[in-house]
Amino acid sequence: MQYQSPHTFHVPVMGLAYTIDSPIKVARFGINSVISIIEDRLVEMMRKHYYATIGETYEPISTSEEDYRAKRITDYLNLVNRIVQNQVSKVKAAAFEAGTEIVKYFEMLPADSKLRQLYVQMTKTDDREEKKKMQEYLRTQVRAGRIDVNIMTKVDKENHNKGGELLKDGSDAVSALRGYANSDLGNSAVVFSAGLNPRLFNYLENCSAFDIGEDGTFAKRVIVKVSDYRSALIQGKYLAKKGIWVSEFRIESGLNCGGHAFATEGFLLGPILEEFKLKKQELTDTIFAIYNASVEKRRGSEITNVPPLTLSAQGGIGTFEEDRFLHQYYGIESTGWGTPFLLVPEATTVDAATLELLCAAGKNDVVLSGSSPLGVRFYYLKGTSGEKERAARINKGKPGSPCTEKHLSFNNEFTEEPICTASHKYQQLKIEQLQLLNLSNDEYQQQVMQVTEKECLCIGLSNAAAIAYDQPFVKKLNAVTICPGPNIVNFSKVVSLQTMVDHIYGRENIIAGNSRPHMFIAELRLYIKYLEEQLLHDSRANGLLKNKKYYSAYYKNCRDGIAYYRQLPAIAGSGKAAFHQDLVEAERSLDELAFAYNITE
Repeated sequence: MQYQSPHTFHVPVMGLAYTIDSPIKVARFGINSVISIIEDRLVEMMRKHYYATIGETYEPISTSEEDYRAKRITDYLNLVNRIVQNQVSKVKAAAFEAGTEIVKYFEMLPADSKLRQLYVQMTKTDDREEKKKMQEYLRTQVRAGRIDVNIMTKVDKENHNKGGELLKDGSDAVSALRGYANSDLGNSAVVFSAGLNPRLFNYLENCSAFDIGEDGTFAKRVIVKVSDYRSALIQGKYLAKKGIWVSEFRIESGLNCGGHAFATEGFLLGPILEEFKLKKQELTDTIFAIYNASVEKRRGSEITNVPPLTLSAQGGIGTFEEDRFLHQYYGIESTGWGTPFLLVPEATTVDAATLELLCAAGKNDVVLSGSSPLGVRFYYLKGTSGEKERAARINKGKPGSPCTEKHLSFNNEFTEEPICTASHKYQQLKIEQLQLLNLSNDEYQQQVMQVTEKECLCIGLSNAAAIAYDQPFVKKLNAVTICPGPNIVNFSKVVSLQTMVDHIYGRENIIAGNSRPHMFIAELRLYIKYLEEQLLHDSRANGLLKNKKYYSAYYKNCRDGIAYYRQLPAIAGSGKAAFHQDLVEAERSLDELAFAYNITE
């Protein structure tokens, strides 16, 4: 039987460092979390740190070793798994007394959990023998949360050996996948984000770890993060042809999540979830027909039972009411609570200075920036040491960063070997080019700003762990970048793991005031703001006419989304009136924008 989480939420991947060891912090309480495994130097640093904590000898895996990236990842995941299993054994052995971890385990479960109800019943039982029997049964039900991993499919730089030869199956993402596949993690999943990568997905055919077992379950599963139904269908069918079953589609808001933002063409999360809800069976049947044919061709026998295909969702969730609505109305199995967990040191790894900035973040402190070298818009917290370091380099006339990791080295504009657009080398060459173009001063300054806005994410998103654990990462490079979603402004203090879980399940409220809009309203406003920015940019660049068809479709899709939200049943509970007033105001803003730029048709 496939593993079932005792919780209804998960901690999604955040940055590189922020959830790098989250399973060690939360898995013993049955909570699923996701590790980014693309930055192997960070993984190696964490190996060194955690071997010391458990008294085992740390043996470095050198970059001179063959397939060192995969080996580092495999060993780290095995190490994390070993630590978590030992933790779970201790939880099971703990006394049912106030303050112990076994009590914490059961007290954090959702109220409608049968295990929690049994636990509560046990605490009220006076019969000693009956209480003891109930306690022993409860011990057997303690389960570790899943240790999942994330691979951002776009981060797949090719690598070469010392002789300059291309390494077969040696690209960043493929090496990371191999590292995960070779690990001893069971009841686990790899989460693919950022779209279809043929090279990476084709490599899955070589990984027997993802094959379906005789009992119809998977030791290692595939989860695909998507922003709409069409993407799920395309990627699900592609993988099915390779004999890979997608066990879960993780539906993410295009603009209301942290990190890289993959905006849709004005399609809002509510209507997207509705389409998944209505077409889930069709999606399952379509993918299974292809998958079954592929498996039959490979092993000569059909699969009689369709494997489960579940849906999860994430993006700006902030209240128990929102969370419950996603589960009950859309049939979502698990909700991703990312950004709020950045303020929970028991769950994520954030250095003290950055944690302070997160607590103080206001609505103007989180910006949808152009900072990512991937060329994808990126949520960015202002005031970090990463931003200050970047500004200092610009002021010294030496913009750009040293490029030690090279994971985002994809640009061939000036060099035969790809380089990163955040690197000093690229920015120097690009600015020299701009100086020769006879641009007006305003245009020149604007383009230079777009060049120098790019920031090193490999180091910036890793350093929090290096600082928190006092471990060397990259010498003399200590700046931190962090990428919370806009939802961070609603959470203003550091809280315990139990407090955050109680907030998720409606037992506590940690949001100050009542000015926070519903998550669907917040996303709608973000889409309107995004449209306004795009229209303004294109109007200045004389690109409005060329892109009018796109803008008209975007406007229509937002309008359709508003109409959809109007007919949803009791979406906001006691805040229903405010929700519908917010819709009226958003529609007015959208219409004014559309008429001003003549994109209504």
